[in-house]
Amino acid sequence: MCGIAGLISFKEDMRGKAGICSNMQRAMLRRGPDQRGVFLSSEAALAHTRLAVIDIEGGRQPMTVGGYTIVYNGELYNTAELRKEIGGEFSTVSDTEAVLRSYMKWGEDCVSRLNGIFAFAIYEEKNHRVFIARDRIGVKPLFYHEGERVFTFASEISAMLENPDIPREIDTKGVAELLLLAPGRTAGYGIIGGIKEVKAGHCGYFTKDGLKLHPYWELKAAEHRENFAETAEHTRELVLDSIRRQLVSDVPVCTFLSGGLDSSIISSVAAAEMKKQGKTLHTFSVDYKDNGKYFTKSHFQPDSDNEYIKIMENYIGGVHHWTVIDVPELVDALYDAVDARGLPGMADVDASLLLFCREIKKYGTVALSGECADELFGGYPWYRDEDIRMTDGFPWAKSTAYRMGFIRDDIAKEIKGEEYVYSAYRRTADSADKLPTDSPLESRMKEMTKLNFDWFMQNLLERKDRMSMYSGLEVRVPFCDYRLAEYLYNVPWEFKDYNGREKGLLREAMADWLPERVLRRKKSPYPKTHNPAFLTAVSEKLREILSNPTPLTDFVKKEALEQLLTHSEHIPWYGQLMNLPQTIAYFIQLDYWLKKYNIRLK
Repeated sequence: MCGIAGLISFKEDMRGKAGICSNMQRAMLRRGPDQRGVFLSSEAALAHTRLAVIDIEGGRQPMTVGGYTIVYNGELYNTAELRKEIGGEFSTVSDTEAVLRSYMKWGEDCVSRLNGIFAFAIYEEKNHRVFIARDRIGVKPLFYHEGERVFTFASEISAMLENPDIPREIDTKGVAELLLLAPGRTAGYGIIGGIKEVKAGHCGYFTKDGLKLHPYWELKAAEHRENFAETAEHTRELVLDSIRRQLVSDVPVCTFLSGGLDSSIISSVAAAEMKKQGKTLHTFSVDYKDNGKYFTKSHFQPDSDNEYIKIMENYIGGVHHWTVIDVPELVDALYDAVDARGLPGMADVDASLLLFCREIKKYGTVALSGECADELFGGYPWYRDEDIRMTDGFPWAKSTAYRMGFIRDDIAKEIKGEEYVYSAYRRTADSADKLPTDSPLESRMKEMTKLNFDWFMQNLLERKDRMSMYSGLEVRVPFCDYRLAEYLYNVPWEFKDYNGREKGLLREAMADWLPERVLRRKKSPYPKTHNPAFLTAVSEKLREILSNPTPLTDFVKKEALEQLLTHSEHIPWYGQLMNLPQTIAYFIQLDYWLKKYNIRLK
């Protein structure tokens, strides 16, 4: 995994942009602490920072072969197959060269042959153009800005802002995104100064005529012809193949382990594969100081993770590591989390993951995590609760009216909040591909999958990429294999809900890989602190912010923030993940972000 950046122009000499290119590279050093490189020509200034995982010496970038120069961020899981299909001599065993030579052989059609997570740009000197692409599911980021004379791209927003031609400002749409949809974000929209994002599953060319992007992959409806037993077997084969492919590395590999279904499956398979090689799997879990003292059961958090983690420790026989986070360091990490994401995000849910990844990095460079299983297999409560499922709106965002109360009245009039949020929801739901023969239930479940795929999952993937790469840790997500996504999109809901259990199909398919208690455990979300000291600490921070001039009040009502600090309202900001303490922490992050990047309202 790496950081990539570039400045492209067919109107002025890019060698004069070497300083900006260097600054963009410096902004991404945390993503790639091992190696760095720059390519300069009259049309292109390309920068790369590398986290070395495969072919540590041979995979240096930017890489040039026959007039084609690539900067690439990602990991390919079918490199060996591609090398055989391409043929000829390779000078390295890196996946970077495999991607580059795939493009040289098949042009833009190469992306349909890649199995992996990636974002890359390839400059063609002879044809005076740049090809850019992002992986099908959007695990790896790629932002861009199309200026009058210069096209800019980078892995992170912070690197984009090193180009002084990009204005550090937000308009009313940016306010709507930050206060009505965040920490989610409209696909393709970068919030600041005309910055956009290459959407998942999109690719295209930048030429003298500008940038033209198009989708090369989408979830498509198709008839499912297998019975349940065949479906479970097919699912098991896909899951096992994805995990095994993603264990390939020239550096140590470990796993996240929460004691839940998804991370336990990955850890169990990984441990078995490593035992074949005479190796021992290291697993990692996170907890919070005094969490046992303050934990209370809820519909969303029925039990704590610790007991199930111990069961898995004994079952797989690996080496387990605990990271225990205390409130002061969690509050301090709220700011690092903004630096990592380039935007205000999921408050302590981001900050704790950043601290967790920092500890994992002390052991190794590659970790496997269980993101995306809930979206694909229907694990969230809103998939299974009929009332929530049929509600006409984002199931995790029921707080638009509450959120609107924070926006200054003059700006709120321009935004039309309910309409803004509902139209975003409707566009996504309407884009779900369906069959004419789908029942009303199957039709709605395809909409629910698309909503989760394009919104909730994208936010979690952005969180995982930024918080991990901030410490130079590569996190792979086996459940994000596009083959699984394609297959499961068309599996009937009654199969996914087998035995009336969330992710019932996954439980049945992987039953041989888990102890019974873990296999039957009710879903539990990512752990967060229950210590009331966190609410006290963030409340004090926000009071301090409000006691001085703050750019927050350019578009946020000060009196609404003061009301928030009375702790009298407990309306969730973002599903079960962000309640009152996280809402307060979000505004702390928003204030820090505005000040750090000197962002102003347009």
